[in-house]
Amino acid sequence: MTDTRTASNMLNTPSRRDFLKLSGLTMSLAALTACGPAKEDSADAAADNTADAAASTFADGGILRVGMEAAYAPYNWQATEETEFTIPIENVSGAFADGYDVQIAKTVAEGMGLTPVAVKLEWDGLIEALGQGQIDVIIAGMTATPEREESIDFTDPYYVGTYGLMVQKGSAYENATSIKDFAGAAVLGQKDTLLDEVIDEIEGVNHLSPVPTVPDQISNLLAGSCDAITFDVGNIESMTAAHPELVGIIFADGMGFSEEVPVNIGLSKGQEDIVAQMNGILAGISEDDRQAIWAAAVERQPE
Repeated sequence: MTDTRTASNMLNTPSRRDFLKLSGLTMSLAALTACGPAKEDSADAAADNTADAAASTFADGGILRVGMEAAYAPYNWQATEETEFTIPIENVSGAFADGYDVQIAKTVAEGMGLTPVAVKLEWDGLIEALGQGQIDVIIAGMTATPEREESIDFTDPYYVGTYGLMVQKGSAYENATSIKDFAGAAVLGQKDTLLDEVIDEIEGVNHLSPVPTVPDQISNLLAGSCDAITFDVGNIESMTAAHPELVGIIFADGMGFSEEVPVNIGLSKGQEDIVAQMNGILAGISEDDRQAIWAAAVERQPE
């Protein structure tokens, strides 16, 4: 999402459908634009004015517009009915968004005194939409990478993921225990995500040209166009439930991909005060609550 796209110890936590409401974290947006001490340096003053201008236009009208695909369960998906877990999708009439990202968006919005709405966009258009002011934040399973940080800023992680490989049942790779076992295999990732970049950790791999979406990855695997696809281990239940002919391989420590994959909220540059406020809100969500929110999203997600 993802790019995200978590800590694997999150995945089997018993469901608790109501996440805790944060207390003592609501702040008016006026506080974000309050003037500080006068600066002696004019360049510093100009920088402050730019940041103040960004803050003053953030979440215009009290609406927090949240960019996401609404097609990457359990992080986010589109629903046809409104529930206590959903928010409306602004640009799709009569549609709603649900998922782990949505619950994080609701928590952040509540802490800031805002009303969240989703804006459904293609994955590769999210950063551009943020730059154009079509959305206020990206909460879509996106990871803060050095390349992305050149264009936008990120909060602290609200989820941390790890990757595995998915294969067809009966495949020669079904009983693999290490990514080394995939030397020579044709492996497919998702374009412009770490799901594609991590493939190069497999020595001798046949790294196929990535496809736009995770459903495209799955379709290619089912069609036999590749030997394996990368996937976020947090999605293993939903992916194998929807496609019982597939097997997800989660590697033991030291046998799989090297890095954990944090998931962060993305914002336009020049909004340091807002980033700090969001970090404070995220820090108020306990690990138990994050696990409960994740487990409940996994339980609700469409098959």
